Amino acid sequence: MLFRLSVLVAALVATPPSTAEPGSTGAAGSLPPTIAIIIDDMGHNLEEGERLARIEQPLTLAFLPYRRHTVSLAKLAHRQQKEIMLHAPMANTRDFALGPGGLTSDMDENSITLTLRRALQSIPYVQGVNNHMGSLLTQKLQPMDWVMRELRQYPLYFVDSRTIASSVAGEVAEAYQIPSLTRDVFLDHEQTEEFVDRQFKLLIKRAKENGSAIGIGHPHKVTVDYLEKHLPELDAQGVAIATVSGLWAIRNSNREMFVEGEKQAIRPAFARKP
Repeated sequence: MLFRLSVLVAALVATPPSTAEPGSTGAAGSLPPTIAIIIDDMGHNLEEGERLARIEQPLTLAFLPYRRHTVSLAKLAHRQQKEIMLHAPMANTRDFALGPGGLTSDMDENSITLTLRRALQSIPYVQGVNNHMGSLLTQKLQPMDWVMRELRQYPLYFVDSRTIASSVAGEVAEAYQIPSLTRDVFLDHEQTEEFVDRQFKLLIKRAKENGSAIGIGHPHKVTVDYLEKHLPELDAQGVAIATVSGLWAIRNSNREMFVEGEKQAIRPAFARKP
């Protein structure tokens, strides 16, 4: 069976920390370069969403709230051992429409808190959050403070999609001691096989340089076709793939994200909308 390196990473993440130096794994030696791939905008496209859920490798799927196929695809993805995120719509500098569950710069604290809370409740098995668009909102300290104040109550991590270089979202998440990561590479903002291939190779290059890297793609047919073909080749390249939480554990010496009982559970409310 393929994916030996992915299995190795999973086993190492599940092993209690040793007294070895940071970045080593004791007798097993150093971990291989590891990538995590987040697929944003899940919930619209049923066909490609089902294909992504059934890919054998441990992808992380980020769902928009209240979309037609969000709940059914998230449940399928969970059954297929995928990690589930809320892809939280946030205001952007180009004034693109956000759809239901959007967070805008004219909202007060109560509106942002309730909208975000209901969006979280609408996503089955949610373990993390990243921003959908957000080039405007993620620059603003006050709304990001309100967002992270809500997120810190739950056992959730946050990934800054980094849709603009001046984002403060990750820094605010860290200030609230929310496990936080940042996107390294966008895979498919041009929807051609040549572009996806170039970006995927860049992702692997970043992982080899830094130990790990996070890529973000979307449920476009060209992206799904590419991942189905090329993810099984990672073992031969000496590269592992992990979920976002698995990659966070690797970067943090296998430390637990959350102490049992320190966070409150998210109570599902799949039918609620803002």
